[in-house]
Amino acid sequence: MVTGAGRGIGAGVAEALSREGYAVALTSRSRDQLEETAARCHGPTLVLPADMTGPGAVDLLLEQVERAWAAPEVVVANAGAGVSASVERTTDEQWQQMLDLNLTAPFRLLRRTIPAMKRAGHGRIVVIASVAAKLGEPYISAYTASKHGVLGLVRSAAAELARTGVTVNAVCPGYVDTPMTEATVQGIVDKTGRTPQEARAALEAKQPIKRLITVEEVVEAVLTCVRNGGMTGQGINVDGGGLQS
Repeated sequence: MVTGAGRGIGAGVAEALSREGYAVALTSRSRDQLEETAARCHGPTLVLPADMTGPGAVDLLLEQVERAWAAPEVVVANAGAGVSASVERTTDEQWQQMLDLNLTAPFRLLRRTIPAMKRAGHGRIVVIASVAAKLGEPYISAYTASKHGVLGLVRSAAAELARTGVTVNAVCPGYVDTPMTEATVQGIVDKTGRTPQEARAALEAKQPIKRLITVEEVVEAVLTCVRNGGMTGQGINVDGGGLQS
């Protein structure tokens, strides 16, 4: 099961898991985007549009997957969003939006999927976090707080499940060449008057490799988490060397 599977990293992960031989349940808010992802997959798919922050949404999604197939063996919690504002200009609504989508939704997903994985004696959970899970940057306090929180969730869950055959890891990308980063570029343009090219160059310059990370590079890290049963509780940086930990 892959959340946020309509585009960007989620779509790339879904397609890669399909190539690995998995039947893949796809969810995001846009049916059209999910259908496009499903068309690029090599094997069986379920298209399940949903808002992960909705009341009971996670339970409903898992019930649909279990009725159609079985409890998921691999769960990739990718759905997420960002917001930019200084601390004093961050509204309660923005703060809550970041916590609901980036932290509470993954928590509910783990809580719902862990019992079946424990019974099976095998499972792989991967949360797409961010380098913001480890580092504070200006103007993204709500986003950073939610990502710090979700990395803590991953580490605690991994410690609990270490002897069960279930692994829990996070992948922590830097700036990735995705629609979410394009929205960041547009935000910089709107607030600073820079050109899109200048704004994009500023993001590229934050990473030692001086370019954006590709979706494929993030997908490879996710696949490593799926394949390697000896790796759990990790926050794997895919950021061009910006955080050396």
